[in-house]
Amino acid sequence: MNITPSIFNREIQSYTAVGGTRAGGNSGVSAVLLNRGGRYSRRSFFQELEKVGFDYIVSMEGEDERYDLEELSGRFPFVRFIFLRGALSAGEMLNLAAQELSSDLFLVFWNDQKLFNGITASRMAGYFGGKRLCTAPVIQNSSFRMLHTLVIPTIEKGMLKTIQETPEREGLPTLFPHDWTGIYDRRRFLRVGGFDGAISSPYWQLMDFGFRSFLWGEEIRSTQLFRFVHDGEYETNVTVDSGYRLFYLKNIAPVFRGDHAYLPLRRFPVFLAKSGWDILGSWHEFSHERAWVKQNASRFSVDAHTLIDNWETQ
Repeated sequence: MNITPSIFNREIQSYTAVGGTRAGGNSGVSAVLLNRGGRYSRRSFFQELEKVGFDYIVSMEGEDERYDLEELSGRFPFVRFIFLRGALSAGEMLNLAAQELSSDLFLVFWNDQKLFNGITASRMAGYFGGKRLCTAPVIQNSSFRMLHTLVIPTIEKGMLKTIQETPEREGLPTLFPHDWTGIYDRRRFLRVGGFDGAISSPYWQLMDFGFRSFLWGEEIRSTQLFRFVHDGEYETNVTVDSGYRLFYLKNIAPVFRGDHAYLPLRRFPVFLAKSGWDILGSWHEFSHERAWVKQNASRFSVDAHTLIDNWETQ
């Protein structure tokens, strides 16, 4: 089943789900574990997560089943292992996980991150249930230095840019959850359509999700109430590619008037000049995304320029 048929019409490829036969709690919070590789003790990792009291944990695996699967699924019956049939972006994996879960909230993190300050799933539900689309935690490196996870959009010399800062107080708006890490409201996540799998670049996929969420009246904010420690290093690739072009047409180019948004034809010459495509290819992409904006016109509550101008008052 595709969870976003009215947004992207992109089918999720086949996969195999193993385990997850019995809930580990009844907090209304489950977890989604993304695996980045590396050598980690999965048994001790799941033991630590068991103490948090998640209802279920969805562990996104690769294509090959691991040798310890039978032991782990027997010892941790609340863990559902998802074996993919081919590569998926992180955003597509979250779309898939959201359809596997029924909890009101789900926490997303990676296997090289560790939940640091002992928060429980029940406390997460109490703090964040029903508040917003996504709440992004503080992330520290192995030296316990806070990372610049707060993402602020701005316009400089007519160009869209983002500024990244450390979150200094509770509830500050952030354009997207750093590295996908955060607590998501499942109902709101499905309502905005999740992540666009047509955008392969991690940066532009997150930018697209963040802008669309705010443009459609949702919120993503940071929290000081729990944090992760991250073992590795982050790399951000902001190269302008096809993902950026999709992001631009769906989020930056539309204009909001009255009670709906539209993509005006006057945007096409600028898009043509910067797309790197010939006129036929540019028009095909422009008209396709223009139809997408029209289809979702009433979902918009603001346009990008107004959102950025008013960011400090969020």
